[in-house]
Amino acid sequence: MDDHLLAELQERLGYEFKKPGLLAAALTHSSYANENKKNGLVSNERLEFLGDSVLEFAVSELIYKHKTKMPEGRMTRLRAEIVCEKSLAALAGTLGIGKCIMLGRGEEKGGGRNRPSILADAMEAVIAAVYLDGGFRPVAALLKKHLFSNSSKIADHGSTDYKTALQEVVQTKPGQSLSYRMVDESGPDHMKLFTAEVRLNGGVIGSGTGKSKKEAEQEAAKAALDVV
Repeated sequence: MDDHLLAELQERLGYEFKKPGLLAAALTHSSYANENKKNGLVSNERLEFLGDSVLEFAVSELIYKHKTKMPEGRMTRLRAEIVCEKSLAALAGTLGIGKCIMLGRGEEKGGGRNRPSILADAMEAVIAAVYLDGGFRPVAALLKKHLFSNSSKIADHGSTDYKTALQEVVQTKPGQSLSYRMVDESGPDHMKLFTAEVRLNGGVIGSGTGKSKKEAEQEAAKAALDVV
């Protein structure tokens, strides 16, 4: 890993590592580690695992402290929006993490440097690295500055992607099955209204109506988020 790139990334993160090797490890994709096993390299997957939990706890605390009048259902929805892959990948892009990730030749050629899943995973690993190097406080500062403020503004004005938010909430509990079903269609062709139900493990947890099937499903997911 180029020392200059690491220094620039630390500046953007607003945190200087006491052990820069932790940051380098967080940026080591499994494809690169597999190609360099003889050098004793390991991937960032274990850091990603830790970062996922640190991220969820840190964001939960930020929401609890800064959204004092927000009910639990909306708190859960906001957290899901903040910690989702799309949000983390966007943050990784803002911080320039993509150009710092060490990728194997195949992933490099396949555009892995800009792949949302790889960026989001690396972001979680970097969060874990900051936590291991400096504790919880710099993690909270990083997330508050770069992630929480923008995402909370989105939530305050109302999210439109309730299906993604619901999926994120459901995925926190193993063995859950989420599905949607159209249950009604009414009105003339130019003014159709659709009603959808969303089911969790076969039981209805929300319903919604819209001018399209997609809108009906979003409304159903929005209703479900208040009860899961």
